[in-house]
Amino acid sequence: MAHADGNPWDYVIVGSGAGGGTLAARLAEAGMHVFLLEAGGDACADGGPRLPDDYDVPGFHAFACENEAMRWDFQVRHYANETRQARDPKYDAGRHGVLYPRAATLGGCTAHNAMIFMRPHDSDWNHIAELTGDDSWRAPKMQRYFERVEACHHRPLWRALRRLGIDTTGHGWDGWLRSERALQRDGLGDEQMVGVVAETARAFTRSLANPLASALRWLRGGAGDPNARRWAWRSFARGSFEGLCYLPLSTAHGRRSGARERLLAAAARHPERLHIETDALATQVLFDAQGAACGVEYLKGPRLYKAHANVNPGPGERREVLARREVILCGGAFNTPQLLMLSGIGPAADLRRHAIALRAELPGVGHNLQDRYEVAVAHVMRRPWQLLEGATFSRGDAPWQRWNATHAGLYATSGAAIGLVRRSGTGSDAAEPDIFCMALPARFEGYRPGFSSVIRDHDDRLTWAVLKAHTVNRAGTVRLRSADPRDMPLVNFRYFEEGDDQAGHDLRAVVEAIRFVRRLTAPLLAAGVIAEECAPGPGVTSDEDLADYVRDTAWGHHASCSCPIGPVALGGVLGSDFTVHGVRGLRVVDASVFPRIPGFFIASAVYMAGEKAADAILQTAAQSGPPAHADVPRR
Repeated sequence: MAHADGNPWDYVIVGSGAGGGTLAARLAEAGMHVFLLEAGGDACADGGPRLPDDYDVPGFHAFACENEAMRWDFQVRHYANETRQARDPKYDAGRHGVLYPRAATLGGCTAHNAMIFMRPHDSDWNHIAELTGDDSWRAPKMQRYFERVEACHHRPLWRALRRLGIDTTGHGWDGWLRSERALQRDGLGDEQMVGVVAETARAFTRSLANPLASALRWLRGGAGDPNARRWAWRSFARGSFEGLCYLPLSTAHGRRSGARERLLAAAARHPERLHIETDALATQVLFDAQGAACGVEYLKGPRLYKAHANVNPGPGERREVLARREVILCGGAFNTPQLLMLSGIGPAADLRRHAIALRAELPGVGHNLQDRYEVAVAHVMRRPWQLLEGATFSRGDAPWQRWNATHAGLYATSGAAIGLVRRSGTGSDAAEPDIFCMALPARFEGYRPGFSSVIRDHDDRLTWAVLKAHTVNRAGTVRLRSADPRDMPLVNFRYFEEGDDQAGHDLRAVVEAIRFVRRLTAPLLAAGVIAEECAPGPGVTSDEDLADYVRDTAWGHHASCSCPIGPVALGGVLGSDFTVHGVRGLRVVDASVFPRIPGFFIASAVYMAGEKAADAILQTAAQSGPPAHADVPRR
């Protein structure tokens, strides 16, 4: 078996996404030697069909999800019951699942996401503090990590004022991740779009109990900036953001920016301290004679994981890399629990089933899996969108030429024309806004093969995407399919009644949100701006029928919480410092660490967790002193 390198690496990190990329760069900058494993290549640099445009151009993010150079096609279930599952039009009976796109490339899923950068709610952090007794997770203390990440460029007045020491926004101004507002000037020339935005604002205002007071709170709370620090205005804007908003994007001058750019910049500055090993599929954590994690075994070769759209049938070259200090898993909500279980850490019965020797019994590994529910309220417009004229979502078309010249226009945005945050009041977390609605001038009804082409081929659709956050249901699971590390795990989110939301809070909240969107669009239908509602459709009106529509069509794309922080007795896998319970030298830093899914869009929360983990790891290193050389792993 080959050793990856003779260098004495302090840390071995598995995964280069929002958690792993952030952590690796920060540790290298702090003087540590880091070996980073990424199962994919650097698709943007390596080239391939439609690259680098699918990566760089914000408006092409749907095509990035289906780009064969970097795509992992996970197949997940929403229900164990086959009859119930088969009602979903996105279900592929031949593959026994619903498509769940993941990215296998440098930067992980920050390479194909919609780049929406919204901070989590304060209660998300406070809950972890209460669960663990660790006050470093309290929202005011977590604020430093948001500021460490963000370089805000969508509040220019406040950016100028903060140089004078005036800043109550809570934004970060000097972080490594630039956030921007994609000004959709093209939309101002589209009469239909102007009408949709204006009528949405009017209809929403009419729905408010006290429009004047709400308008004052909205203005003082950031005037549509969902990331403004609400608690800075206690007398006017108590609590989390609510109302109409724009969607800040993690873009730099109109180009995608994320973990990949962070890593490449750190590696360029510190080439001797940060090594990025691509096409490296981690197969198990290695342990020394004392039982501490000391390295990672991996297969070297392209496209080895069977989720890959164009899987490589070759075996790959078996290698290992050793760590003097710690191993940190950052593979995400599906792959991190899989790797833990392959390494003998997880539910004992599941490991016995696959003849894997038990190293640490942690029943919570692969449990508590969560996602947001998302559904579509879709419409046919009276005429095609003017702003989509000439848009083929390919290099060389008119909008691309404008983007290439100015990094502005249609393709500088991820697609949302307007967002709206509200609370449903139907769940146990009603204290927080839990419904996010965004209007897309496109047809998007979830993930299925070819969904990006559907977006491209319809220029007369309006989709209101409805997201349910702070879900009650936390019953999803990630389980091993086999002991073969190349196999995808078995993923079942156990939606709605099949999960642990027996009272139906989540389902009722989504149904109510559909009714709310219909109230917003009713004037546009009456005026003939919208020709018809095509999903759920005008015939779907009763609570029962709407509930069936939600059960049948809901999807998600923010998988998380499958290795949660918390006590073992409550299903926890990690301590508040990201260490794996009962295992020395091993931590997890990715979307799987949260006990409950945070906020509306999880990327910012994972970036913040990566920064917090770096502090915790460096503190441990300072306390433990110089590391010993890594032991040869025990077989």
